[in-house]
Amino acid sequence: MTYAVTISGSPSAASRSARLLRFVESELVEAGIAVRRIDIRALSPAALLAADTSHDDLRHALAQVAGAQAVVVATPVYKAAYSGLLKAFLDVLPQDGLADKLVAPFATGGSPAHLLALDYALKPVLSALGAQHILRGVFAVDQQVPKEEGAVLDTAVAERLGATVDQLARWLHEREVIRQWPATAAKEVRRARAAATLAA
Repeated sequence: MTYAVTISGSPSAASRSARLLRFVESELVEAGIAVRRIDIRALSPAALLAADTSHDDLRHALAQVAGAQAVVVATPVYKAAYSGLLKAFLDVLPQDGLADKLVAPFATGGSPAHLLALDYALKPVLSALGAQHILRGVFAVDQQVPKEEGAVLDTAVAERLGATVDQLARWLHEREVIRQWPATAAKEVRRARAAATLAA
């Protein structure tokens, strides 16, 4: 089954990066893409810090990433770097854990200067995990992402997120067509043979 997995690296459920992620998830679902969510803060802290991949929490989360065709990562930026919570999770992924997946990184921070954290801190780690297709990503300052439920995202941020979702959805739909092509082609061959038999 084709699906995207979203990963929240925020220690808080009401964070701005989590808000971005919810927006992206709703847009993906609207585009016909199945979504599975990993809230790192909800995983067993002991298992995460010990990198105990035999623990049910981590085993299930790693399986979700392994089976996904696209991975969306959202994190707050602290001290010019992505969250320690996200780092702990990325550290337990296999060395090629993001190979052959489309990856989209999102981040929020208090200053536009933190934008560089996406390119110089997060993207290199995603590449080191085998990601060859990393979208440009979206960074938003705190003022652009109100935490209150029902509040509207900044228009420019919403447009950039929408453009990223369009790329993700298009790529995933194409992957699904390619995945199903052998079965579709075989069905067409059988149909053609049956038609030829009836005609004879």
